[in-house]
Amino acid sequence: MKEEKTTPLRDRMIEDMRIRGMSPKTQQGHIRAVRYFAEFIGRSPDTATPDELRAYQLHMTDTGVSTGVFNARIVSLRFFFGMTCGREEMKRYMQFRRKPQKLPVVLSVEEVGDLLAAVPGPGLKYRAALGISYSAGLRASEVCNLKVSDIDSDRMLIHVDEGKNDKDRKAMLSPGLLDLLRDYWREARPEGWLFPGKPKIMALSPRQLNRAFTSAKHMAGINKPATLHTLRHSFATHLLEASTDVRVPTPLRSAGKTTVLNPVTAKRSCVWPRPSSSAAS
Repeated sequence: MKEEKTTPLRDRMIEDMRIRGMSPKTQQGHIRAVRYFAEFIGRSPDTATPDELRAYQLHMTDTGVSTGVFNARIVSLRFFFGMTCGREEMKRYMQFRRKPQKLPVVLSVEEVGDLLAAVPGPGLKYRAALGISYSAGLRASEVCNLKVSDIDSDRMLIHVDEGKNDKDRKAMLSPGLLDLLRDYWREARPEGWLFPGKPKIMALSPRQLNRAFTSAKHMAGINKPATLHTLRHSFATHLLEASTDVRVPTPLRSAGKTTVLNPVTAKRSCVWPRPSSSAAS
């Protein structure tokens, strides 16, 4: 594996991010964004001028950089100039782009059932993992980082340890999902990680889970531009369509920008779809 060249400036930025408690993935994203800017101006980024910052933003606009990527790079540059370089005045020359508010893609209950029935083997591991993603409204990384001890069948809850923004929370556990998890446990007998990867001392990776979702979507004949995260949106939508009261205490829900998830007051059967008659079990 090729080692990335390091400089005192880069090392200082990494130290600043570590002090702020940023995750390794976030650190990599910030370093990458600053590197792109340095490549654009052709020299050390800490020597950049306001005019060069403006030119870079125009360059991103003209080359079709998406709104999400544009804003993420601006966040990285604001941290770099404000924290690492001590040049707070440079923030005045960076503008965020307004992101269009679009409704997320949502699968119907029947489509979710067909997708879960079509999840490839061997065994029930990926079907159980995707089942949790939908039936508990968890993110891919949260599913992959679950441990066997996180399943509380007595209280019908799932403990999510250090989810988004390093926050712990509880998610609902439906009876149908519990039955599937028990079938999976009897088959695989996992220890430690609920969904171990290869080797088993490692957790299943979000990339592997995404591949299983994509394969199941194609096998189920679903043509919508759905991603693994679509299961999370579908979970919230199906609860609302079932007239579930989503006004629950903060510790027992996950509030996102687009959805309110995990209401434990829900009829638990409403979040576990039955495969349609056309789906193969």
